[in-house]
Amino acid sequence: MAKHCPKTMQVVVLAGGFGTRLRPWTYGIPKPILPMLDKTLLEHVVEVMPSDKVDEVIVAGGYKVDMIEQYFKDNEVPFDVRIVTESEPLGTGGALGNCRDIISGTFACLNGDIISSLNMQKGIDLQQKNGGIGTLALWEVDDPTRFGIVGVDEQNRITKFKEKPKPEEVFSNLINAGSYLFEDDIFSYIPKGKCSLEREVFPVLAKENELNGYAFEGYFIDAGTPESWSAGVQACISNRRWKSGVRTGSNWHADASVQIGDTCLVEHTMLAKETQIEDSILSRCSLLQGVRIQEKSVLKNTMVGRNSTIGKNCKLNNVVVDHNSVIPDDTVLDNAQWPIT
Repeated sequence: MAKHCPKTMQVVVLAGGFGTRLRPWTYGIPKPILPMLDKTLLEHVVEVMPSDKVDEVIVAGGYKVDMIEQYFKDNEVPFDVRIVTESEPLGTGGALGNCRDIISGTFACLNGDIISSLNMQKGIDLQQKNGGIGTLALWEVDDPTRFGIVGVDEQNRITKFKEKPKPEEVFSNLINAGSYLFEDDIFSYIPKGKCSLEREVFPVLAKENELNGYAFEGYFIDAGTPESWSAGVQACISNRRWKSGVRTGSNWHADASVQIGDTCLVEHTMLAKETQIEDSILSRCSLLQGVRIQEKSVLKNTMVGRNSTIGKNCKLNNVVVDHNSVIPDDTVLDNAQWPIT
């Protein structure tokens, strides 16, 4: 029998990583509060929830959590934020289990990297209809061997779950999309300490017929690398996921302080306040406040930190540039970080 769905619920965001693939941006700013357009990554993650359903967001993490807490004290968001700190990496199950004493009833759990078109209302409705301990959002891929794959019956009940199968073990092209609805009964399946939801909890719940699954369409992006971060920015621009600013062509401008030279070619790019681009070419880039790109430079899939300057005739592809950096003229970088370590 399905439990009564509350009018509002808690949302756990699993944010236990260090954001290593987005360094050096994440040396100074933890990934949940990195700016994507005029919102943080965490705000975009939570947007899959119906806005009237979110009561409190619980951030489960261990890296620079004091900065996350302070950010949400200083900035207005439409939900309360609570931090649950882990002193060592506990895995997805361990991080969620760490929250057991402050969660009650039906709640959502979201991986902290995911930008998607998901509407969790469908999961809420399915949980109400089928009952069970959990409901997983699913996404179809061509090669599922890098993910957790899911078998689903005609009633949308999950019959099998296998994390990162070998090619000969593949039984489905539907993968776990990292967005869940749970009853608090799930904590009886999660031991204290280190635990993986995907390897230790979901296979057991699937065998016990306690999981539901539903596929969605649109876009699904794990924004954990420079290239996928750029894809997340592009999706947010295309789908008008900002509070202020303006879309100009395929770009997002924070405000009128953005300056782009007449001969520039810029596409699918986020331009924060006081950015300045001289005669250059940019594609799928993220420029934070105060960035200057000097003439005849070409940037692709590149993230440039606050108050940084890119010199003349530079070529940057898949690069993360630290805040307050100066890149000399004629620099060529590919799949790199600046400063070079």
